[in-house]
Order: sequence, then C-alpha cells, then structure tokens
Amino acid sequence: MTIETTSIQDLVIINPTVFEDARGYFFEAYNQNALAAQGIHINFVQDNQSFSKRGTLRGLHYQNPPFAQTKLMRVLEGEIIDVAVDIRKQSPTYGQHFAITLSDENKKQLLIPHGFAHGFSVISETAVVLYKCDQFYNKESEGGIRFDDSSLNIDWGMDLAAAIVSDKDLLLPGIEGCNSQF
Repeated sequence: MTIETTSIQDLVIINPTVFEDARGYFFEAYNQNALAAQGIHINFVQDNQSFSKRGTLRGLHYQNPPFAQTKLMRVLEGEIIDVAVDIRKQSPTYGQHFAITLSDENKKQLLIPHGFAHGFSVISETAVVLYKCDQFYNKESEGGIRFDDSSLNIDWGMDLAAAIVSDKDLLLPGIEGCNSQF
C-alpha cells in the first residue's frame, strides 16, 4: 500500500497493492500495521455502508469535537466523486476542498481526518460506499455545509438542479454559517 499526499495537509489517498491473476484480484483494504509504519495511527470503531443511485449527492457532513470523526472512504461497487472541505479555522487551506474519483475499479481510498466536512456524489448507475470511522456517531455534534455553496465552487460531476439530495442536506448553511468547532 502506498500513501499519496494531496494539496491539503493531513488529507491523504491510500492506494492498495492489488494482486491480480486469472481468478480475479486480492488486496488488503485495511492494515493497521501498514498504516502505522507510514505514521498513520488511527483506531477505527465503526464501519458505515451506503447504497445510492446515480445523481445522489450526500453531504457535506462533519461531527464537532469531542465526537469528530476520521473517515477512511472506499467504494465497493460503482463510482463516486468524493469531496473533503477543510473546516479547520486556523488552517492555511481553510475553506478549500479536495475532490477525487473513487471507484471499484481504481480501489483508491481517501483518508479524511478530523476537521473536514465530507460528501460525495454518485456518477455511476449505483454505488456502494463503505467507510470506517474512528468515533461513533453522535447526533448532537453533527454539522454540515450546503453542497452548492458558491464560495466552495465544488464540481460534483453532475447537474446540481437534478441532484437527489436529502431534505436535511438542503437546509444546511454555507461555510460562513456552519458551526465548525475546529
């Protein structure tokens, strides 16, 4: 497995080593020792899985301390555009976002640490997304940012007027109005 840095500090891409032959493929999707050897020490406590149809947009979500979550995102089936927005107020990249295509074909994973809002859009017919969290869900600490905040200028790879978005996500404020405690 290799670790690839991004334009935003602490946000990294994990590329597993994939072994392919006539039978198919094999790879370690998660190996705590391999990550620790590269300086990444995280104790994951919860796995979440979602199924979504083309045009679905989920996010942008986060949890404030002390229930902030690091997430390790990957796609089991299909293709998504995965987005992380830096909401660490003292960060030189505050308000900037990073987007990456995650798919069952490229097998890439995005490690999103505390201090980021997260969301994704489904650009294949369907997508099954699995992600690990280092903290349990806590409703009282949740927060969010509106997916179409013009100051973020995120390219979700779809027509936002036709996006399938939850009522809850439609009510989220822009980044200037979010309650980030990072």
